[in-house]
Amino acid sequence: MDRAKPLTAEGSITAGADFLQLDVGEAPPGGRADWLAARLRAAIADGRVPVGARLPASRVLAAELGVSRGVVTEAYQRLTEDGHVAGRGRAGTVVVATPAAVVTRAPAPRRPPEVFAARPDTAVFDALRHAPAELDLTPGVPDLAAFPRAAWLRAERAVLHRLVPAAFGYGDPTGTPALRLAIATWLARNRGIRVDPAEVVVVAGVSQALGLLAQVLHADGVHTVAVEDPGSLGVRQHLNNWRLDTPPVPVDTDGLRVDRLEASAAPAVMLTPAHQFPTGVVLDGDRRRRLLRWARSGGLVIEDDYDAEHRYDRPPVPALRGMLPDRVCYTGSVSKLLAPALRIGWVLVPARWHDDLVAAKRMADLGNAALPQLVLAELMDSGALERHLRLLRRRHVRRRDAMIRAIREHLPGAVVHGAAAGLHLLVTLPGEVDDTALAAAALRQGVKVQPLSWHAQLPQPPGLVLGYAANPPSDLDRALATLGAALCDLR
Repeated sequence: MDRAKPLTAEGSITAGADFLQLDVGEAPPGGRADWLAARLRAAIADGRVPVGARLPASRVLAAELGVSRGVVTEAYQRLTEDGHVAGRGRAGTVVVATPAAVVTRAPAPRRPPEVFAARPDTAVFDALRHAPAELDLTPGVPDLAAFPRAAWLRAERAVLHRLVPAAFGYGDPTGTPALRLAIATWLARNRGIRVDPAEVVVVAGVSQALGLLAQVLHADGVHTVAVEDPGSLGVRQHLNNWRLDTPPVPVDTDGLRVDRLEASAAPAVMLTPAHQFPTGVVLDGDRRRRLLRWARSGGLVIEDDYDAEHRYDRPPVPALRGMLPDRVCYTGSVSKLLAPALRIGWVLVPARWHDDLVAAKRMADLGNAALPQLVLAELMDSGALERHLRLLRRRHVRRRDAMIRAIREHLPGAVVHGAAAGLHLLVTLPGEVDDTALAAAALRQGVKVQPLSWHAQLPQPPGLVLGYAANPPSDLDRALATLGAALCDLR
């Protein structure tokens, strides 16, 4: 039985010959699904189909247009991947978000963006973030349109309903007990880490975790923390800001070169063993064992588990912290799971530094805001966060595969690294290419990317670090086409 109804004050939409005045004769041959998705996307953007509206049943719209039902379901699937609509069971397909506003590119040539004018400084990420562009392939950015707003609101209502007045006062600088327990449970179930909730310190993201660790270690006489190379420029900048030297240790296809770490005489090392940034390699078993032997002999490991939950084509990799808690500091956050704007992360440190780290956190901000912590704890405890993660994994696989296809088409000869997990790909380029100049040229054409050279202290082949999680497949193809054209112009 068709339950579709005409557009009403409540926002329901029905099928009909007049629905959006769709004329399938306008669709190009072989491109009906693309055409229909574009027409629906435009209608959502300009408000003709508002948030909360129900799209026509696929069989009804297909009959009205005289096309196969597969054309309509494919169009709806693309809108779902974009984060604009969602299936609601018997309630049908409902509009949940409008497309982001597109920044129109100026037709006239523009000056090279200052962001790529020199060696990147501490303000470079802010400069790139604020640079206008139509398509953003910045690595590490999740699909912000997929933020589970309805689940967050339900959790927030549940929290506020039972919250006692005292909970609105100053709290524990280590975090609310509810969230520390939820994090301990999450880490045990998903990362193989057994930890007492009392050991968990809630922080404002991994960046604050690194700042607090740097202060504590510097005060304890540790002035050098070796880093992976290539490795995160942002991490290096945070450690340098707190007066820590960051000598590079090479990374190859098996992960960190532990032999080079041993030769460096560095007392500590910062690494991303589950999904190395930016190469995507996993620290292999032999390297792990050798690294743990190095740590047992007195070395300190700082483990950034920044996106380990996002894995697709390989089994989970256990965290180092679960194997040697007395010699591993561990950091994680929900920035890649939900949104960076929440500014919620966690840090675990060996017992000898715990009190000093808590003191540093207390002096920094008296603790994170309590209400978002309690809402996040509710999401974790209810299973909503795990359900959201499963949805993201399916979507990320489709977008990753779309980016790989686009790379093969538009960047022939390029090599893709790190496709089995994460939110980004590393692409190394053949020949003599200035990857910074390529990134600058792409930005002039409205596409944001990061050059591999930003993230390296040692010589590396030219390359780009490309985020795919935040963009639908059609935008990924357009972005890679632009990169391919820019690369041809440079050569």
